[in-house]
Amino acid sequence: MNEGPREADDPLRAVRLQKLDALRELGIDPYPVGFARSDEAAVLDARYAELPAGEETGDTVRVAGRIRALRNSGMFSDLHDASGKIQIFSHKDHLSAEGLQTLKLLDIGDVIGVEGRVRRTPRGELTVNAVALTVLAKSLRPLPEKFHGLADIELRYRQRYVDLIMNPQSRETLRRRSRIVAEMRSWLLERGYLEVETPMLQTIQGGASAKPFVTHHNALDMDLYLRVAPELHLKRLVVGGLADGVFEINRCFRNEGLSPRHNPEFTSLEIYVAYVDYTAMMALAENLVAHIAEKVTGGTKISYGGTDIDLAPPWPRRTMAELVEEATGIDFMALDIKAAREVANSLGAALGDESGWGHALESVFALRVEDSLLQPTHVIGFPRDISPLAKGDRADPRLVERFETYIYGWEIANAFSELNDPIDQRRRFEAQMQARAAGDEEAQPLDEDYVAALEYGLPPCGGLGIGIDRLVMLLTDSPSIRDVIAFPTMRPR
Repeated sequence: MNEGPREADDPLRAVRLQKLDALRELGIDPYPVGFARSDEAAVLDARYAELPAGEETGDTVRVAGRIRALRNSGMFSDLHDASGKIQIFSHKDHLSAEGLQTLKLLDIGDVIGVEGRVRRTPRGELTVNAVALTVLAKSLRPLPEKFHGLADIELRYRQRYVDLIMNPQSRETLRRRSRIVAEMRSWLLERGYLEVETPMLQTIQGGASAKPFVTHHNALDMDLYLRVAPELHLKRLVVGGLADGVFEINRCFRNEGLSPRHNPEFTSLEIYVAYVDYTAMMALAENLVAHIAEKVTGGTKISYGGTDIDLAPPWPRRTMAELVEEATGIDFMALDIKAAREVANSLGAALGDESGWGHALESVFALRVEDSLLQPTHVIGFPRDISPLAKGDRADPRLVERFETYIYGWEIANAFSELNDPIDQRRRFEAQMQARAAGDEEAQPLDEDYVAALEYGLPPCGGLGIGIDRLVMLLTDSPSIRDVIAFPTMRPR
């Protein structure tokens, strides 16, 4: 057998490799094509819930799963499938000679199929008396020790497959994530919104202020960007009249650092609705999140990190400036650009002379307010100079019609009354280009085609983005974004 150096380095693996060879010598394929199951463990539990202790049935079933425990030299084993656990009784009174040979070559972690009859033991354990054993996948690596599981947090993320085998909570978290996304999609489709797909590879980065990942297309000999947001393409579809409401549950990529709330590859919902403004998107966000919470947790009151949070609508609306004034006693609405910069730097910001009034206000908000917004809150009154895609505020030219929703101190949602004036949009892009020339790598470049689309006429439009990963964190009480992403980005070892 052609084996690498790992066999010599790992005696436990070497023993399993010997068993693999022994199975093949018996003419048994340890990795067959398939196995026809009749039932899952949870189905059997429900079907035979009233079967008395000590009672046997004549019912033959076929189950399959992973061996998680072996007792009495394999006479009793616990077989786990995706639905639960069933006990297997493997005895010479029921198994053939080949079955008994197979039994001796099984290990914890092996995936097997079992055919047998259902009974309940005198101790009350639902059990299948095996009449045939089929090896479906011989496990060559031992699982972590039963009672401690996979305790190494780094290893859990790097070897998610082992984490899922060992930790029921990890399986439940990712299953709940799937239900959250399914409920989100269902809720939107039921209300007539059209699900669409937009490019992940883009010739111009746009739709958000972020540093992109760059790749190269060999055939076209050109650089492309992994999208930082789908916004500009989604609004092009609204221009084209594809539907009055379009949405995408999308993967985005931002070349930024890692943290408990940041992963360079993440999932969000973006939705654009014609003929409404950002206040309509507030109601949409509230009702969607509350609906999802009710469906997956049973109500709108959740607990995260020991803090009780009430997701029932409506959520309060507070301006960024008034929240900053409450926290610091400083009214930024009364300050000019220079004074705002000086105040922000005195409070811990590190702003240069090129920073605008809005950057100063936002930096103090981030330093002094964000973490305190534990209950759902829509923060409105965003500065114009940090919001290049939002329509101007109807009362104050320094502001735009934009909100961000905060829960537990995190930004969960971001929304605008979308800017649909192509002349104003070009000016905003040009201001972004100036910031870019001054060294701001996250500033958005001028997208001529998007401006051309606006010149054909974008109806009044509300847009909303919701971070799905952070929402899943909240609804699963998960402390890190890595807990809710099956395969988070990790630094190579």
